[in-house]
Amino acid sequence: MHLLRRFLRSLWWGPPRADDLVWVESVLAPGERVLFDRLPRRDQRHLAGTGRRLQRALAGTEHADDPRWLAAALLHDVGKHDARLGVYGRIVATVCGHFGGRDMPYAWSSKRGFTRRVGLYLRHGELGADMIRLAGGHDEAARWSAAHHFPDEWATTGIPGVVVEALVEADHE
Repeated sequence: MHLLRRFLRSLWWGPPRADDLVWVESVLAPGERVLFDRLPRRDQRHLAGTGRRLQRALAGTEHADDPRWLAAALLHDVGKHDARLGVYGRIVATVCGHFGGRDMPYAWSSKRGFTRRVGLYLRHGELGADMIRLAGGHDEAARWSAAHHFPDEWATTGIPGVVVEALVEADHE
């Protein structure tokens, strides 16, 4: 259901709300902000919404307003940039990933054209982690980017369980 909602929201091309962009700028380090700013508006809106939902979920806890967790929410999809896929290309990639298995994206990303772009899209978590590290971003954000699609890896990120649960919920809302 969350994929259907995300699809419908992705059809709107407008920018994130101005107050969300101001908030994002206050949270992210300069190198992280460069990564965020490169993304299409639909991704910026999704990530800002994910960050705001995480902020609300963690309010009143020992993890509230910790920039590591907010950066993880705001950057977990930055690796999608290099695939340069539109809405319908992402749908194709998601279906291919569902049926192709976990190793298929590696083979496909070594190809050319659309096949390569699908492979890169399906590896966006791992590629985003590299981008975050190269930009001098929070290592926790890089670890979450690499693991966010693989529940069996969440415990290995070193991110507290309550934060992981909140990140997942915020991303799927």
